[in-house]
Amino acid sequence: MELIRISSSSPLDLTSLNYKRSAALTRKQTTIRCCKQGLSALPMFIIVSKFNGTQVNPRRSANYHPSIWDQKLIESFNTPYSYEFHGTRLKGLRQYIKTLLTSTKDQSFLLKLIDSMQRLGVAYHFEQEIEEVLKFQHPDVTSDLYTTALQFRILREHGFSISSDVFDKFRSRDGKFMDSLSLDIEGLESLYEASHLGMDGESIAEEARNFSMKNLKSLMEKLDSNSAKQVKQSLEVPLYWRVPRVEVRKFIGIYEKDSTKNLPLLELAKLDYNLVQSVHQRELKELQRWWRDLGLAEELTFSRDRLMENYLWAMGIVSEPQFSKCRIGLTKFVCILTVIDDMYDVYGSLDELERFTDAVDRWEMKAMEDLPEYMKVCYVALLNFANEMVCGVIKDHGFNTLPYIKAEWANLCRAYLVEARWFYSGYIPTVDEYLENACISVGGHAAMVHAYILQGCTLTNDSLDCIKRSSDLIYWSSLITRLSDDLGTEEAESERGDVAKSIRCYMVHEGVPEVEAKHRIKEKISYSWKKLNKEIAKNSLPKSIVKMSLNMARTAQCIFQHGDGIGTSTGVMKDRLSSLIVIPIPIE
Repeated sequence: MELIRISSSSPLDLTSLNYKRSAALTRKQTTIRCCKQGLSALPMFIIVSKFNGTQVNPRRSANYHPSIWDQKLIESFNTPYSYEFHGTRLKGLRQYIKTLLTSTKDQSFLLKLIDSMQRLGVAYHFEQEIEEVLKFQHPDVTSDLYTTALQFRILREHGFSISSDVFDKFRSRDGKFMDSLSLDIEGLESLYEASHLGMDGESIAEEARNFSMKNLKSLMEKLDSNSAKQVKQSLEVPLYWRVPRVEVRKFIGIYEKDSTKNLPLLELAKLDYNLVQSVHQRELKELQRWWRDLGLAEELTFSRDRLMENYLWAMGIVSEPQFSKCRIGLTKFVCILTVIDDMYDVYGSLDELERFTDAVDRWEMKAMEDLPEYMKVCYVALLNFANEMVCGVIKDHGFNTLPYIKAEWANLCRAYLVEARWFYSGYIPTVDEYLENACISVGGHAAMVHAYILQGCTLTNDSLDCIKRSSDLIYWSSLITRLSDDLGTEEAESERGDVAKSIRCYMVHEGVPEVEAKHRIKEKISYSWKKLNKEIAKNSLPKSIVKMSLNMARTAQCIFQHGDGIGTSTGVMKDRLSSLIVIPIPIE
């Protein structure tokens, strides 16, 4: 491998480099474009690597299948919808809904309208108007179960304080929910969804969940097929736990069949979905070119080549069109993280991983001298990505975020190394030991730091301190992410003998069968959601951090709901990505 330093003050001229082409794999990695504000400490490099296929030590392999989304396929993504040609119609529909929101006085109607707008994915157009409406929402003693539960859910979703005591009127003297409610299907559904906004220690919310779940299950056979399907879906994954962008596509189909639907709102939802999809397509084409030029998929064939699937993480965390820069940067983060994760989990020897961890701690190109060839490629890709990101922030805000970025990657690699040491020593940690480390190694905190920096907010040391204040919030979101990942990937990872994850830790240290171990993990996920809700209720955290943390947990549950949605990205994952990225919604 050759490492060639390029002066940041001179243009990059690839023609001046002499490449000897051979049957061996050769690639050129171009470096970042550096902005002008004092980045002499951020060197840029070109890697020219030559691998002859010789391998001294046997390597483990996860046998990941090649990407099912090749370059030509992604480049072929197209849609007839664009803001240039459909912007006027979008603006007119938005004005109609805005007028409806501001002129209507019926609070019950407004609650239903806001709920529909959220599930249809257009609420982000009306954030100020919705906030104004909700300021005037007060618990009504005469409201039915459906409306009371809907109000409770929406107010809590928007950070308004409302006590679970609003459900007291539906309970008898013994504290149990009244039997007369057991046939109120609409009220039970609303109560069930609202119960998932409950916090740790709120017994009423827990009782509401158990009561509504029990009665919904008993009513399933009496419902028509469409209603039964919706109830079944809610019992599997409640609305509050679903990825908003994924929910939009499903709910548009449901809302379309609703006899009380608002036609302009339905049209707005369809048009907005297609226009946002056009933005996502454009981003993916840009990312595909970056991923191709980076060359990691070709050189580090042991790792997962999953650009589209990694983009789902970014889109799940922040989907609105105005956050394009954030999504692109976050996808790059996940792609590089995935390669490094596979290096620690599957391919690297313990000695090599110790050296790579030390190199990331040092964060300097000289540290690369001690790394094997394949790690040098990955190391330079990491530093170039971080430097590119730091350049952009310095250019836009005049603030150097490099210390924050370096700290996150160092923490990640140290956590990966802990797991590698466990694997090579044959050690199976206790559940508590495992989770303490795994909440770091899952990358949740690092992802939130990158996402917050990339969102374009004004950045200072004080503003970035909000990450520290959000540590408990991010912890519970990361725990949900980690446990969801473990449930989805357990089978494949057990077959290839990976390091023990939470299910195995439960089985070994607590002497429980696999079924019981999985049940405990699901209970821990449910408990983590309550703790997450309690953190959100403190009202001291930036809304952007709250929203992204919630969406990270939701995206994890979506990706791993039917197995390893990243490792094996066919089936449900392929269909989901096609729906989200490729296929627009027909508009008559």
